[in-house]
Amino acid sequence: MQRSDFTHFLELPVRWGDMDAFGHVNNVQYMRYLESGRVAYVEEVTQTPLEVNENVILADIQCSFIQQLHYPCTVEVATRTNRLGRSSFQIICAIYRKGEDSPVATCRAVMVWFDYAMQKAAPIPERVREAITHFEHVPPEV
Repeated sequence: MQRSDFTHFLELPVRWGDMDAFGHVNNVQYMRYLESGRVAYVEEVTQTPLEVNENVILADIQCSFIQQLHYPCTVEVATRTNRLGRSSFQIICAIYRKGEDSPVATCRAVMVWFDYAMQKAAPIPERVREAITHFEHVPPEV
């Protein structure tokens, strides 16, 4: 994945406590960086704050760890939607060291619009669909 593949970036500092006994950032922290990127993406792109009533949930995630990270460092979490369905959308993500072009990790995730009261998937609201489509220029699935 290239930086140019992405439309949204979130900068995060690597904290001393993110490292494990082996002296590198623990894999769990990569998932937290990706989570922060997803949350920022959804809230900024769709102008929809995450709530507990009806909103987006993570349904599936796959991460490839490519390089180690160490403190001190600043990372950039890159996120974009590459497929938009009726009630779900797929995002791709990458973590980059600030100023570098090669990712240290890549990710694919499926997000589902979810109705917590009904405990089931719900159609993505039209305003959210339009915001993602406008931001990404990605056509909805037929």
